[in-house]
Amino acid sequence: MENEYEHRLIPLASIKSGKETTVSPTVHGYLDRIVNVFFIENPDTKEWVLVDAGVPDTAGNIKQAAAELFGEGTKPACILLTHGHFDHVGSIVELVKEWDVPVYAHELELPYLTGQLDYPEGKTDAGGGLITKLSKTFPNTGIDLSKHVRLIPLDHKVPHLPGWEWIHTPGHTPGHISLFHTEDKVLIAGDAFTTVQQESLHKVLTQQKEFNGPPRYFTMDEQESFRSIRKLQELHPQAAGTGHGMPVFFDELEAGLKNLVETKK
Repeated sequence: MENEYEHRLIPLASIKSGKETTVSPTVHGYLDRIVNVFFIENPDTKEWVLVDAGVPDTAGNIKQAAAELFGEGTKPACILLTHGHFDHVGSIVELVKEWDVPVYAHELELPYLTGQLDYPEGKTDAGGGLITKLSKTFPNTGIDLSKHVRLIPLDHKVPHLPGWEWIHTPGHTPGHISLFHTEDKVLIAGDAFTTVQQESLHKVLTQQKEFNGPPRYFTMDEQESFRSIRKLQELHPQAAGTGHGMPVFFDELEAGLKNLVETKK
């Protein structure tokens, strides 16, 4: 396995970094510097699944959060990746080496997770903000998880999590996925949309709540990304955890997604 930025320090961290949040009784979030990872529990088997793997060199923080939730020495049944950007796979090599568990991703994301393709560099003219200006310095190379990464089941079922389905939400990246629990309408959106303006350093540091599309500096197809937001809005989720920003619920979530869709008509 290869990840050339595995121990590269990312000198950005929200004042809320390290904060654990609750999306639903079986879904917990952890703010890893500037990005959320999620822990989803199967209440019947007590297995749990990790969604995304944070920024580089924070595997210890993610393991500690897991231990606090599920007990010392715990490990997930698998890791699910919403996509392969550096802030979502930054610590995955270290985690997989220790846990020896499979990693699942969409087939269109696999080239970036098997060392075949690199993502485009950050677009410094996309939407303004200091983080946008810095984005060209962010890692964009693919990683090689060839021995561990697997194609997520084509029937849209989520491994080890009955009742959950994955939804293809491209635009930010070609193989971006979101996760949805149909019974209680809980959504893990990844970067399909965010609840913070990720381009603004001040808003990222303070986690000021604000509905936005995916981080524009790394979004490969903005029109496709808003078609994906419309797809998620039509599900009428009642709770959502996003890759960036705090969880949102009920009327605030419904209104925020509706406004995002209407502004792009």
